[in-house]
Amino acid sequence: MFKTVASVLVLSAASLMPSLAFAQQKSVIFKNGFESDADHKKWALMYGAKYATEQARTGAGALQIEQGEASVRSRVNLSEQGTLEFWIKTSSPATQYKVNVLVATNQNSDSGWVQVGQIVGNNDSVEYHAKRISIDDPGKKFLRLDFEVTNGQVWIDDLSVEKILLDTALQKNQEKVIAEVLGKLRDDKNYQVQADALRTLGKNYAAQIDVQRQYLEYANGIYSSVTLVLATSERGKMANPLAYQTFKGVVNDVRLVASPLQKARMDSLLRPLGDIATATLNVMTQGAYAAFAEPFKTIVATAFDKVAYENAGIDRKARKFAEENGLKTFTKTETFLTEVEKELNTVTTLDKDLIDIQREVDKFRKDLDKHLKESLIAVGMGRGQENYNRVLSKDEPTRTAALQEIHNYFMVQAESYQNHSSSNTEFVQFMMKATGTMEESQIFKERFNQIASSVITFYDKFDRSVAKDQNPFTTDTDRAVWESHAVKVRTYIQESKAAFAKAYM
Repeated sequence: MFKTVASVLVLSAASLMPSLAFAQQKSVIFKNGFESDADHKKWALMYGAKYATEQARTGAGALQIEQGEASVRSRVNLSEQGTLEFWIKTSSPATQYKVNVLVATNQNSDSGWVQVGQIVGNNDSVEYHAKRISIDDPGKKFLRLDFEVTNGQVWIDDLSVEKILLDTALQKNQEKVIAEVLGKLRDDKNYQVQADALRTLGKNYAAQIDVQRQYLEYANGIYSSVTLVLATSERGKMANPLAYQTFKGVVNDVRLVASPLQKARMDSLLRPLGDIATATLNVMTQGAYAAFAEPFKTIVATAFDKVAYENAGIDRKARKFAEENGLKTFTKTETFLTEVEKELNTVTTLDKDLIDIQREVDKFRKDLDKHLKESLIAVGMGRGQENYNRVLSKDEPTRTAALQEIHNYFMVQAESYQNHSSSNTEFVQFMMKATGTMEESQIFKERFNQIASSVITFYDKFDRSVAKDQNPFTTDTDRAVWESHAVKVRTYIQESKAAFAKAYM
């Protein structure tokens, strides 16, 4: 049922690859769970918010936001704020929220706050959902969150801020370069300074191309983890009736009293589920379950009907068993299938989440692929597939050589301008086109943040679905079977989650 779906400012073009590898190292500079007095002292609750001991995601506390408007500010100033991550829970799926993210150099002033991001939406369930957004401010500043909540309440927990990534430093430097260049152009037309700036921009542009490659690799590999494949497959089998002793007992009871025709009909219904004799389980789907459940209950009811078992050609002992156990067997069947259906609904919900994520990943990949090709065309790499393949190559020397060509293209432009063979207008147009392309690349970083939030939330739901208190079965034997599968799933999903966090976060 489940489907496998799996930045830097450089000193020289030759240093692109080591720098980009380093760019993915993350560092948390602020972490808060809204639990202890020490946590509370790090925040100033301005209005509309309070600490709550209920509804915590982890630990014993959370930040509760009442319906209406609310505002909280950090009491500590945070340097180099990169990605903000927190978990948000709503009182109902109808609850709408808007979270404005602001920073300022002075925590106590009401002026001077600059909005650096916004999260708007609602949750499709009353469970916690992860949210990530890039702040990307290299200064030492205070953090402020303004909330607007309608149709309920929200709770915030496990908030953290990561240090600014080097790919963001690339963007900030690029903005500084273009501002300085245009300023010089207005003031004194210093050709040497402008040409040098253009050469620097070339290094940044080449680095940004490699950042795009990395995000494409993230998208392509996001579901390629073998452990996620194993976890989702095992999870799907946990909703298969054939896994459980109660169901096998019902099947044996029906075989005891059923006619040859009823046995054949039952075998036909069981075949899509796997092999009951060898306990070979297929992944359960809603379609397979719907085609099986009601017809199977009908067979049970019919087989234990007095008219049916008296004419089924069975011996006296079997007829007596049917007479004494008909209602008991049917009740057991209904109870068990209700438990299985509950488990299947959980699996189906996880499957839908995974498919939705896959859809977003596919769109992200196609859009980024198109943007990368346009970025290459903008710097003279042409429309052919060859240069595109070189930039995406798994071979590091091949990639480095392609990125060097991009840098060289900027060098040629710089020499052209320095030798006065290019006009000021041409120079500005080229600079604006290059920087515009780089700025558009930042959109994909934020889109990947949204995808990452969805994946983190999915892992959290998956974890909770195999917690011991989620065991839906009533009999000890069935509960033990469910738990034996859950143990495997927990191991797989923890390994997959750790790999995802290490590679993509």
